[in-house]
Amino acid sequence: MGGLRELAAPFVVPGPSGVAVRDRLKHLTAGDEEVLRLVGDHLGTLASRDLKARCAAGLEHDTEQWAERKRALTEESSSRWAGSITKATHDQWALARRGQLAHVQSLEAGVKTIAHRLSLPVGEKGSKRTPGGYRSKGEWFAKTRRLHVLADRLEAARADREAGVVHVVRGGKRLLNTRHHLDAAQLTEEQWRTRWQAGRRFLQVDGESGKRFGNETIRVTPDGEVSLKLPAPLAHLANAPHGRYVLAARVAFAHRGEQWRDRVTVNRAVAYRIHEDVLRGRWYLTASWTISPVKTVSLATARTGGLIGVDTNADHLAAWRLDAHGNPVGEPLRFFYELSGTAARRDAQVRHALIRLLHWAKRHHLAIAVEDLDFQAEKTREKHGRRKQFRNLISGMPVSRLRARLVSMATELGIAIVAVDPAYTSKWGAQHWHKPLTTTTRKTTRHDAAAVAIGRRALGHPIRRRKAPPPHDQSDRAGHRTVQARPGTPGREGPHPRTSGPRTRSVRAGCGVNAGDQGAQHRSGRPAEHEFWHQDSLPLSL
Repeated sequence: MGGLRELAAPFVVPGPSGVAVRDRLKHLTAGDEEVLRLVGDHLGTLASRDLKARCAAGLEHDTEQWAERKRALTEESSSRWAGSITKATHDQWALARRGQLAHVQSLEAGVKTIAHRLSLPVGEKGSKRTPGGYRSKGEWFAKTRRLHVLADRLEAARADREAGVVHVVRGGKRLLNTRHHLDAAQLTEEQWRTRWQAGRRFLQVDGESGKRFGNETIRVTPDGEVSLKLPAPLAHLANAPHGRYVLAARVAFAHRGEQWRDRVTVNRAVAYRIHEDVLRGRWYLTASWTISPVKTVSLATARTGGLIGVDTNADHLAAWRLDAHGNPVGEPLRFFYELSGTAARRDAQVRHALIRLLHWAKRHHLAIAVEDLDFQAEKTREKHGRRKQFRNLISGMPVSRLRARLVSMATELGIAIVAVDPAYTSKWGAQHWHKPLTTTTRKTTRHDAAAVAIGRRALGHPIRRRKAPPPHDQSDRAGHRTVQARPGTPGREGPHPRTSGPRTRSVRAGCGVNAGDQGAQHRSGRPAEHEFWHQDSLPLSL
């Protein structure tokens, strides 16, 4: 059992804690669009100024500085606009700090890997767990130079983190760099400028419970009327009392419209964001609010009647239904998706594959078992070296998008999601289930076998497949163990019973190697998989 890491216990993924819906602002007049641009540009300037002040404060920032920044912004907008700007600033600064930490960890992993490979002789082969030496002297020399480059980057990143310095761009670094490559992006300077200004506008505000319709700054009535409180310098543009501007557009959220209407009717908090889609020339309103976490079922309840094991791959989901004892039932199903084209198309492909999977689970009233995947440490350039195709394969898997979609969509249908440790599922699935499940009429892939392994781990069973009892004409009589035993069956992992007399000329009965230790005979057995521990963080809930 040496070398195998401890496996995390399966857990039921909690449901989402928030909801967001969007609708188009149709029939806006030219005056409405001009007012939205003016307000967004003015507040965007204030947000940029506040972000600069927050980044300059670094780790020395405190509540007094926060209050001072908010007072300065209130003079040029309003107290509610100022509160939204400062909160967005802190969220952006915190996100930059998390990204900075991830960058430092990635550089540390790269430096460690290169240093290890440089210490080995040229051409030395590696193992499955550790890489070997570089193939040639030329590659070895190039990596020595890269090691110095990464070490310098790591030193600078560590210094920035210790000093609390972050590097952020309102509007996005990618769009900023596009300014220098307009020909490659097939954009004119005017088109780029339009996108840049739209990306830097600020038109979002949090809600307040107890206030009229749940938001005093951007107010949306139950019948769809949209109005916003104008900042003090732009109050002369108001077309309604108390410095408000009412848009000509009406909204009616097609999705979750009743839930939104129930909230605003009783004055519960709803946050709004208005933004412009420059490519389509449209304006959109996004409404979001928090919801009480959905009470998840217990793991024992989710396992009742079996579940569906799902293996995530670069182009499809491999799924197989298992009964409560861990036996595959019926035929495996595969739900394909194509991750090409625009981001909207890729997202639609993922949603279409998931909804087919969820409808299948809904028909059989079963939970779904998935791997708790995280490839951030597995797709680095230095870890896999020349295996560029493998790195691209891992990078192309929609892990974060798929798990976020799966949790939210499954919650709507009342389907429980069980997350399991992904360690060794593909390897042990292929070892124990690929060949037995392959018949003359069914071609089982290693992904199908991995789905069975995932399902068995979620059910609490060892992954390995139990062998059938021997025939009746042998001295080791049938009946001492079955193909599948329930988890509570005493002695189910015990050794074969002793027989009278030696089995071979050299080994006495019951004295075979590891005869009494099934864990030593089967690496995927109970000792490694039944070490339960408390799950502190739930990545799938993010």
